[in-house]
Amino acid sequence: MNAGSDPDRDDFGLPPIDIVIPDDARELDRDVQAYQRELRAMRRRRRVSRLYRPLTRDGMALPLLAGCLMLALLTSTLLIMFAADQTGMEQAPRATASATHNPGKRPAARPAVGAPGRALPAADVIIGNKAVALNEITATPAALALVPPDCNCASTLRQLSAQAAQAHVTVYLVGTPADIRQVTTMAPTAGQPPSQVVNDTQNVLGRAYGQKVLTAILVHAGGTVASVVHLPQQQQLTTGLNEITPVKPTGH
Repeated sequence: MNAGSDPDRDDFGLPPIDIVIPDDARELDRDVQAYQRELRAMRRRRRVSRLYRPLTRDGMALPLLAGCLMLALLTSTLLIMFAADQTGMEQAPRATASATHNPGKRPAARPAVGAPGRALPAADVIIGNKAVALNEITATPAALALVPPDCNCASTLRQLSAQAAQAHVTVYLVGTPADIRQVTTMAPTAGQPPSQVVNDTQNVLGRAYGQKVLTAILVHAGGTVASVVHLPQQQQLTTGLNEITPVKPTGH
């Protein structure tokens, strides 16, 4: 430039430009700040473009394809499961066996041990200071009379002994350690010898049948329970004794 600030002739053929050189460099602070803002904006645009590049043009194809494959695999698995349930595939062995054995019904509960038709509960008892298995004293037809505590039932036991003698059935008076002395004292009045007084030391029969009332357990030879009679019920007792008697009454 010339001294008059007019464009001078350029020997290199470049277009004329107007360049102003300030006297103080601080006057260029605004231009420097604007230039730095442009640089920062440019860097931000580059970072954003790197983040969104996978979602543009060809970068979206691979994630989209992988998602479609996973969805197809899940759908086919669910269809196979539902189709198997509706086409009657083989069920679990336990469920099939149960349905075939008794379709539409629950299996009948088996009677408990000691119930009519089942064996007496297994137990060891004391007779005459000697331990004896309960099934030993029921090798022949027997009536086990469970005597409750404080039982004023000597007359009822006497009637039981008389009816059992006619039916050829052995009667045993059964007590627990807490009341065996009472049962032993009552035995002669009831017509029973000491050899037919049973001490149920574990109260097995009492827990199975209860000891609130005088109860007669009528047992077939071999230990199978025929019936359980709560005394006094003379008609049921007579019928039950006739069922287990080894000698049928005359006329039958």
